[in-house]
Amino acid sequence: MRQGIRLASLAAAVVLAGAAHAENGNVQAEVFAKLPQSVGNIAFTPDNQLIFSHHPFYSPDIRVARLTSPTTFEPFPNAQWNTPRKGTDQYLDNVLGLRSDESGVVWIIDMGFRTQITPKLVGWNTRTNKLERIYYMPEPITVKGSQPQDIVIDQKNRKFYIADENIGPGGDGSHAAIIVIDMDSGVARRVLDGDRSTVPENVLITVDGNDLTVPGKDGKPSIIKVGCDGITMDVRSEWVYFAPLSGRSVYRIKATDLNDEKLSPEELSGKVERYSDKPNNGGLSIDYAGNLYLTAVETKSIGIVGADRKYRTYLSDPDMVWPDGITASPDGYMYVSASQVSAAAMFHGGKAENKTPYLIYRFKPLATGYISR
Repeated sequence: MRQGIRLASLAAAVVLAGAAHAENGNVQAEVFAKLPQSVGNIAFTPDNQLIFSHHPFYSPDIRVARLTSPTTFEPFPNAQWNTPRKGTDQYLDNVLGLRSDESGVVWIIDMGFRTQITPKLVGWNTRTNKLERIYYMPEPITVKGSQPQDIVIDQKNRKFYIADENIGPGGDGSHAAIIVIDMDSGVARRVLDGDRSTVPENVLITVDGNDLTVPGKDGKPSIIKVGCDGITMDVRSEWVYFAPLSGRSVYRIKATDLNDEKLSPEELSGKVERYSDKPNNGGLSIDYAGNLYLTAVETKSIGIVGADRKYRTYLSDPDMVWPDGITASPDGYMYVSASQVSAAAMFHGGKAENKTPYLIYRFKPLATGYISR
C-alpha cells in the first residue's frame, strides 16, 4: 500500500518551502508546502499522513490528495475515486470538508452537485486501504442549495456533525443547517435549518478593500452571504461550536441537546448559546485547553477565542490569502490552507489574481489539538 510521505520526512524538507514572516509576539507561522493547485481543507491521520481537498471553487480534476513532498501530491485514496464515471456513485465528485478519526479512517464530505449525485460522507480506511463505509445525505437531509462542507467526528456519542452553509447551486444561506449522522444506524437528521445561529448575517466580506459580490437576480452586485461554515467540538465531547462565515458570532450547543430527537425546532434553537464575538471566518478548530482557532478570511490571519470568550488575532501573514481549512496534527502543530478564493476572477472584474504556489502553513497553538475536531 502506498502511504505517501510522513510528516517526519516532510518536516525535514520544509526548508525547501521557506518560512513565512508572519508573527505576533512569539507566535510564528511557517510555510509548510507550496502547491500548484488551491488547497481547501486538511486532515491528518494518526500516523501523520497529510490529506487535503483541492478547493472545489476551482473545479479541480483531483478532488482529494495526499501530500508527498512540500511541492507534490498524489490522488487520495487513488485515481479511480477521483474520476467521475457513469453507472456508479463510488467516486468523489465535489469535496471541501474532510477529517480523520483516531482509527485512521479519513471521512470525506462529497457535496455531489458537480455531477448531480446524492451527497454522501465517504470513509476511507488508511490502514487497510479500503472503503470503510458510505453514509448518504439525500433530500430532505440536504436541500436545494446545500453545501455540506465541514465535519466533527464525535466518537463518544457516535455521531458526525456536518455544517451545511447552503450556498451551493440555488442556495443563498437562508437554509444553512447542521446535519447529524448516527455512526451506527446511518440515520441522518437536519437540524437548526434557517436558525439565527446558522444563517449568515447581512455583512460584507471585504479583502484588501474589495467587497466580494456576485451578480444578483436583478443583475446588480449582491454581497456574498455564507451560512454555517466552521464547526468543532471540545475534548469532552460536551459542546459543539459553530458559526456562519458571514457573521460576528460564534455559537455553541451541548451535544446532548443536538442529539435529542424529542426537542422541537424551537426548543432546540433555545438551547443554542452565543459564545463570543468574531470576524467573518471560515475554518474552526480547537485545542485540548478549549481555545478556539478561527481562520479570519478578510485579514489573512488566525484568531483565537480563549476561556475569557474574547477574540484576538494570534498570527497573520500577507500571503495567507483566504485562510480556509484548519486542523491539528499529531506532531503538535496546527495547519491551515490559504486557498486564495477571494483572489478569483469573479471577484475582480474577470481578471484572476489568484496565482501559484498555493500555500499550507503550520504554527504552534497554545495547546495541543486533536485530529478529529
